[in-house]
Amino acid sequence: MSLQELTDGMRDRVGEDCGLGAVVKWDFGDDEFLMLDATQVPNVVTNDDGEADCTLKIALDDFLSMIQGELDGTTAFMTGKLKIEGDMGIAMKLQGVLSGG
Repeated sequence: MSLQELTDGMRDRVGEDCGLGAVVKWDFGDDEFLMLDATQVPNVVTNDDGEADCTLKIALDDFLSMIQGELDGTTAFMTGKLKIEGDMGIAMKLQGVLSGG
């Protein structure tokens, strides 16, 4: 899956308003980003790099495994595959947003 396909899929997942009320950035390395601005409605999903309330650093392959349910977020964090900077509470809320629940 390309970054563009992932970005389009994320737009579908979050819809008009995911209810997060924060800006989240996924940093995949190699200047590849996924930014979710849920402070405005409709929510905005881009590949921009900017300020975020919470930044998640993770390899793109590991992120894809997480959203496909093959890699647990807690496991990824505990094994160092996922690094979180900023508001940990926002990161905890993301699982519900990403699973569509």
